Amino acid sequence: MSHDAKLALIREMMESAETSLRSAQQMLAEITGDSGKISSRAKYVKKANELEQESSMSGDANVLEGVFDGQTMIGPDKRAYPVPANYASKSKLVPGDVLKLTIKDDGTFLYKQIKPIDRKHVIGILTNDEGQYKVISSGKTYKVLLASVTYFRAQIGDKVTLVVPAEEASEWGAIENVLPKNGDDSNAQEFNVERY
Repeated sequence: MSHDAKLALIREMMESAETSLRSAQQMLAEITGDSGKISSRAKYVKKANELEQESSMSGDANVLEGVFDGQTMIGPDKRAYPVPANYASKSKLVPGDVLKLTIKDDGTFLYKQIKPIDRKHVIGILTNDEGQYKVISSGKTYKVLLASVTYFRAQIGDKVTLVVPAEEASEWGAIENVLPKNGDDSNAQEFNVERY
């Protein structure tokens, strides 16, 4: 197996593990009644219910609209639907974004961002606390997905640009870019110049 194939497999395995861990954490929070998670989740459940009331029913049971909570999509049925971490990272989803989920006949989930909320950008430092990557910006800490960290090849201590909801407080953000370090030319393009 080639080096690139091994890296791709490792990334896929990490994403799968991250998705399973998120689902387990959510189930645990529901069972134990973790008030912080429940109140945050309740906000997205309420927003998802409002979406259901606003939307015209197309009659297609395989299409749902829901609200991204930082890791999953909360549907109008109060269920959490797993959002692939790679999709969330590449699309720079932030909590409050409205998604449309199409469940195909073969069970495949297809997501589409249909109503992004207002965003703002903050700059912070990437950290890791007990296996959870976070960005600290102006005294506020935002969780970020592992897939974002690996996609941007970010390292602990890097300064990053983070996209977060503009109006409401959020515990999650999406990495938009890693800022170059002072004197770091590793991202600079090299040119061979011939001298005559």
